[in-house]
Amino acid sequence: MTDSNAPRRSRITPEEALAYHLEPRPGKFDVVPSTPMATQRDLSLAYSPGVAVPVEAIAARPELAYDYTTKGNLVAVVTNGTAILGLGNLGALASKPVMEGKAVLFKRFADVNAIDIELDTEDPDEIIKAVSLMGPTFGGINLEDIKAPECFIIESRLKELMDIPVFHDDQHGTAVICAAGLINALELSGKRIEDCKIVLNGAGAAGIACLELLKAMGARPENCIMADTKGVVWQGRTEGMNQWKSAHAAVTDARTLDDAMRDADVFLGVSAKGAVTQAMVESMAPNPVIFAMANPDPEITPEEAHAVRPDAIVATGRSDYPNQVNNVLGFPYLFRGALDIHARAINDEMKIACARALAELAREDVPDEVAVAYGRKLTFGRDYIIPTPFDPRLIHVIPPAVARAGMDTGVARRPIIDMEAYVQSLKARMDPTASIVQGVHARARQAQARMIFAEGDDPRVLRAAVAWQRGGMGRSLVVGRETDVREKLAAAGLADAMREIEIVNAANTPHLNQYHDALYARLQRKGVDREDAGKLANRDRHVFAALMLAHGHGDGLVTGATRKNAHILAQIGQVFDVRPQDGAVGITAVLHKGKIVLIGDTLVHEWPEAEDLADIATRGAHVARSLGMEPRVAFLSFSNFGYPLSERAIKMAQATKVLDARGADFEYEGEMTVDVALNPEAAAKYPFSRLTGPANVLVVPARHSASISVKLLQELAGATVIGPILTGVPKPIQICSTGSTVNDILNMAAMAASGIGQVK
Repeated sequence: MTDSNAPRRSRITPEEALAYHLEPRPGKFDVVPSTPMATQRDLSLAYSPGVAVPVEAIAARPELAYDYTTKGNLVAVVTNGTAILGLGNLGALASKPVMEGKAVLFKRFADVNAIDIELDTEDPDEIIKAVSLMGPTFGGINLEDIKAPECFIIESRLKELMDIPVFHDDQHGTAVICAAGLINALELSGKRIEDCKIVLNGAGAAGIACLELLKAMGARPENCIMADTKGVVWQGRTEGMNQWKSAHAAVTDARTLDDAMRDADVFLGVSAKGAVTQAMVESMAPNPVIFAMANPDPEITPEEAHAVRPDAIVATGRSDYPNQVNNVLGFPYLFRGALDIHARAINDEMKIACARALAELAREDVPDEVAVAYGRKLTFGRDYIIPTPFDPRLIHVIPPAVARAGMDTGVARRPIIDMEAYVQSLKARMDPTASIVQGVHARARQAQARMIFAEGDDPRVLRAAVAWQRGGMGRSLVVGRETDVREKLAAAGLADAMREIEIVNAANTPHLNQYHDALYARLQRKGVDREDAGKLANRDRHVFAALMLAHGHGDGLVTGATRKNAHILAQIGQVFDVRPQDGAVGITAVLHKGKIVLIGDTLVHEWPEAEDLADIATRGAHVARSLGMEPRVAFLSFSNFGYPLSERAIKMAQATKVLDARGADFEYEGEMTVDVALNPEAAAKYPFSRLTGPANVLVVPARHSASISVKLLQELAGATVIGPILTGVPKPIQICSTGSTVNDILNMAAMAASGIGQVK
């Protein structure tokens, strides 16, 4: 696989974006009950008459609303659609997809429930009245995509009227992350904020908030210069001014951004692509700090800046460059900390605490799972001054810092008494599965694999292949007939993708004779003559794709969307050793309610014996470690440690003895029932168990029981299933199921590219 550090931008097509918002049903989230709703008693408690009891309690003591309702973990994401991303004023209704997206980011990163509210008015007074009247419902208000200067008026007035946090993320979210990065950039540059000349380009909501927060952190007003599209904001200027710009007008002779940049220590850009030239960067002070945060394209790229100033530290808003200034590092955790102390507001001290905690986190050793996810060791330095958005420590590091600041400044209604217990509760409440999947995709992006998609006659596979290529994951090699692929891409609205993906088949490959010879050499003692081998290579896409992989004409292979697993394995087995006796094992990842378990063998072993079960456990442990999990293996049965005694359960107990003899380097135990394996209370009845926590690798007695278990969890519990992950084979091959979605196929391709399960 190639190894390139060159930036790679993901290209999302309109068709992909619309399909994502349409499937499996319109929108991006559901509202689901958190209490039982099955019986008449449940409904009586949820509504009438039982609901009267908490109603009366809250009427008598309003603070109890945080105990008996969702108020304490509910945020309103409010907009009027007048400044939607970089799209401008498209109205309240058009803003709904963005606000739904913001709501799911709250849930994904900090387990905060959020509801989007789009207000169809541009009158600030109407927005202020509407939001203030909703105060009893929510624990906090996140204002979003409201144009300046109305956003300043609305936020300021709501803060006066409401006794819950009101936070305009377009302003303060950017400011907090910018401040965090700047703390570390100045540390590396050997400079102090009090002594720095700071130039800001972009006098909108985010720019003004950045400058205000930096001044609150010690930057001297006389050292700060703001510029907008009309030049420097200087005292005495009248053109294009308002009260918010005037508050930051500088006493200076500089009139242009070019003038202001001379001898500047810091440049902050929240403006537009290309606003900064290399000449401007050359004129800056030694060891300059450049935060070019315009999206989607920065004011100046890191390559352009470093070409003239190798001593510069550069950050952007882009994920494909180091040092991404990403608001998702701030707002979820600010609200998490504020909600958990039932805060009346989010003040400057809480924002500064968030920035400092982020800065300190970037200086600590990066966990292995983050390094594995990003395919490189992340170490505090010029290319790593801000934590990555998927660092699992964010949830239990940032909110406590915010909460402490809120408590110290008197905005907490309910201070946290046991901070250590609070930290532990934050660790426990987060869903680890999204981080694991994201880590796999990050590693795949780093690998830049040439991925072979064997089933080019299936529209799902073609859409996945296009998404792989356009998503910057690597190259897509599609096995299929060119005319067939063209027709199906056109039907999917992706006709232009024909110029991007590579179509490969027996008719256009220059390696066909090589494939014929190799296949004949492998199968000639299995009753296959040269002509048969040629026909097999020519006509079977799975065999052809496997031959491509075997000869290094691709880096990974994903298939299985159109044929049953048994058929796929048989055909791939013509080229690779994928039999049980060869060490092949299928491990399926099941993700549900914040937990992930690996179940094996779901693909290869029909009726494994003790030695086979030990192999499955070993392969499962390997996959677990590849996913950043510390394996704890349970051999499952209907019995616990010999009771009730059954010949069918004996092999499960014997498997542990096989691992004992092998000196396995992971936790394992059995035989045991599934509740003992997963439920700490049930496990407590067996204190002699060697497992130190709930099992995350489950080895079942046979393939049929593995398949039943996975499909039952998928159909009845709504679990997300990834796999079976084929492990123990010499090349990166992954097999989807026939019911796979485009996303499922992409996940399996990422597994292959990441080398999950591959024998080293």
